[in-house]
Amino acid sequence: MRSKQLIQAARHPAFGLVGAVIFGLCAIVFVRSAGRTADRLAMADDPVKITDRALDRVFNQAVAEREIRSALAVGDADLARSFLDLAASRGVTVDSALADKVAQAQLKQSAAVNTAGRFVRGLWTGQPSDLASLAGTAVGDLFVFGDIRDAAREGARYLTGQRADPWILGLAGIGVAITAANYVSLGAETPERVGVSVIKAARRGGRLNPALAERVVRDVVKVEDAGGLVDLAGDTGRIEAKAGTQATLDSLQIAEGPQDVSRFARLAAAKGGKTRAIIKLLGRAAIVLTATAFDLATWLFWAALALLGFVCSCKSAVERATLRYLHWRKAAA
Repeated sequence: MRSKQLIQAARHPAFGLVGAVIFGLCAIVFVRSAGRTADRLAMADDPVKITDRALDRVFNQAVAEREIRSALAVGDADLARSFLDLAASRGVTVDSALADKVAQAQLKQSAAVNTAGRFVRGLWTGQPSDLASLAGTAVGDLFVFGDIRDAAREGARYLTGQRADPWILGLAGIGVAITAANYVSLGAETPERVGVSVIKAARRGGRLNPALAERVVRDVVKVEDAGGLVDLAGDTGRIEAKAGTQATLDSLQIAEGPQDVSRFARLAAAKGGKTRAIIKLLGRAAIVLTATAFDLATWLFWAALALLGFVCSCKSAVERATLRYLHWRKAAA
């Protein structure tokens, strides 16, 4: 008896209307999700738009002040200034006392004695950590001293059976070639020259992503020249010119391929000194979207199913309503 009542209820036109409403609402949700995924795919090749949308979700006053305090606590005035600039560019208010602390930390860091010491350290060791030490490294490399130093060091290790780094050795050789081209072109190759210096520093300091190193080596072997490595050096140099040494090292640490470094270069061109704060906050998500064409296809598939269910439910409701009307007319006659 109960089963017959359920069957009769299921045959009522209202049941079809309820199904149509449910399927219609589902279709709206799926279509909107597909639209958002399509928008994300449309900006997949624009790291600036990706960054801005991500910052809209995660960056606010609390985050800015937390990151600035954290940077000051470890003596990283450059990162603190980057977050302060990012907050100003996005209209986020930061406590004035905290901003004063950042200014004082930068003043202390830029003292003449400290600057000279970092310059000499960069010139002698080839390990830049900021603009002053990078200037020393670049000067050494510009006069081939740095590249000869690195080539001699790694070559001696190889000849004596010690562990040598082929990356440093190869970069030193490319650095010599770029320096020669730099003289011939009167400075036109400067980004590549600076980029080689920073890549060597990142490799030496363990801040060059192994995945990036592997991809570049594979590309170099595939094309049988060093074009990929020179392009990488150029993009690295452009990041350094716009965003600074530390932002460049941070980029090389998380980039998984030359294309990532190229994206970071485009981001740095637009964001300048704010780039390092963006990298610290978002990581690789600043330049890469997780949405794929498969995600879009999946949402469209479910939307199509929901629309099919909506049409079928509407058809069933109309048919049942018509049938009930005909039965009523016959009964009335």
